[in-house]
Amino acid sequence: MSKARSFLQEFQEFAVKGNMIDLAVGVIIGAAFGKIIDSLVKDIIMPVVAFLMGGQVDFTNQFWILRAPENYAGPRTYEALSTAGAVVLSWGNFLTILINFILLAFVVFCLVKAVNAARDRVMAKEAAEPAPPAEDVVLLREIRDALKK
Repeated sequence: MSKARSFLQEFQEFAVKGNMIDLAVGVIIGAAFGKIIDSLVKDIIMPVVAFLMGGQVDFTNQFWILRAPENYAGPRTYEALSTAGAVVLSWGNFLTILINFILLAFVVFCLVKAVNAARDRVMAKEAAEPAPPAEDVVLLREIRDALKK
């Protein structure tokens, strides 16, 4: 019974360590941040790209039928063909996801670059300001000045 308690106690210490909590918070914030970036790409950037290109930049319904089911007379949409058992190469969906990924990576790169630039400005400002002298240095200066008098 002692080994089981020891194991459970060790697990409890592991689970509530600061690193685990930090990791959990990071995962939650990361998921929320991912949704924000996904919305930014899908709802703001892609419509602008579509407008600039003069049409919809959505290739999800572009595919090649490699093998259609025998005697298939239904609609030629990806969903209908897949449901009917056709072998469909959906290159358009892959291309759309690839474009979204490239845009998402670019947005994240710009955000990281902006955060790093802001951090560099703060660090440069802190480095430019002289650090106040330590208490012992101030005391030694006072003793030196008193001895000079």
